[in-house]
Amino acid sequence: MSKVSNDAAVDTASRMRLGLPLALAAAFAFGMSGGWARGLIDAGWSPGAAVTARIWVAALVLLIPTILSLRGRWGLLRCNAGMILAYGLLAVTATQLFYFQAVAVMDVGLALLIEYTAPVAVLLWLWLRRGERPSRKSLIGAAVAFVGLVLMLDIVTGADVNVAGILWALGAMVGAATYFVLSAKADTGLPPLALAGSGLLLGALGLTAAGALGVLPIAWTTDDIAYRFGSVPWFVPVLAMGVVATALAYLLGIASTRMLGSRLASFVALAEVVAALLFGWLLLGQLPDLLQALGGVLVLVGVVVVKLGEPVPPEFIEPIPAAENVYEKPSPGDA
Repeated sequence: MSKVSNDAAVDTASRMRLGLPLALAAAFAFGMSGGWARGLIDAGWSPGAAVTARIWVAALVLLIPTILSLRGRWGLLRCNAGMILAYGLLAVTATQLFYFQAVAVMDVGLALLIEYTAPVAVLLWLWLRRGERPSRKSLIGAAVAFVGLVLMLDIVTGADVNVAGILWALGAMVGAATYFVLSAKADTGLPPLALAGSGLLLGALGLTAAGALGVLPIAWTTDDIAYRFGSVPWFVPVLAMGVVATALAYLLGIASTRMLGSRLASFVALAEVVAALLFGWLLLGQLPDLLQALGGVLVLVGVVVVKLGEPVPPEFIEPIPAAENVYEKPSPGDA
């Protein structure tokens, strides 16, 4: 084996050793948001207030990195204004708002599992809208995910389900599907970090305007917030959601995706569901029953099979010390 081949193998191994922990950290950071938000909502915060606080904190934290990633190329924002608008209002703001509305009335892990059926929605949209017929493997994965969703919602046993929570979670799924569709646009020239930062800032401004006009109910309290382990000041969950579960999660996601490539990173991001279940138990004492757990496993298996059925485009993973500021896009959260 040549020295070049040895160097390439060593470089790939080093990327995996560093990229996988970063990707897992990003997934767990994203996954904690629902548990923190539920505590705020139970204490009297409206979902709109919790989302607005989260997005404002994240937008401010990412403001400087966003400016640096543009390198003075402000024209990119103007050329991609429509995409940034759709990303900020649908892929970021609507997804998080609907997810928080869902976790207000149902377990955080179940809400996120419903949201994570988004790849199946994208599959159907591409088939109906663009005529891109899915592979047999993708269709099998979609069927498995659907069966898992039915089991997860306890429809088979006739148990009472919160219809409003399911509808909100499905709305979050549509927002997440929008994220996937927009993220597939690779010819915009806009760095993903700039897209995330500008989208968050636009979403924060939009939510603030909606709250000021009375369109979005905004209510909050400065009382301590109760969790399973005890009470904490109100700003602890706000900062945890904004800094850790959003800003830091995006940065870790971007860094890990550069090292692993978007396809492998998207699989690792499924750990976010495990994180949501874990933090739902740690913070709130929520655990799914056996049937729901089985349904959740089937949903995850179905999503994995759908992803395996996608065509694999040739992907160049840029060197870490790159001269240009080009990033791969991270997978989403409830964002």
